[in-house]
Amino acid sequence: MAAQQRLVARSGDKLDQLLWRDAGLGPGEISRVCDANPGLADLGPILPLGTVVTVPATADTGAPRALPLIQLWD
Repeated sequence: MAAQQRLVARSGDKLDQLLWRDAGLGPGEISRVCDANPGLADLGPILPLGTVVTVPATADTGAPRALPLIQLWD
């Protein structure tokens, strides 16, 4: 199980940008993060500087899945 993370917003950060840059999470995780941070959505689309966002722990999925290599000219 991956540990819970605490991320801190920089100037002008949006939630999806913060999650992607600091935790490598995509848009599918926004709902889960908002559930773990009551009142976060009330702050608006741009997070105030220094806002602490808690990312709840998740089960490790292991190594990333390898995608098939596509050759353009084959």
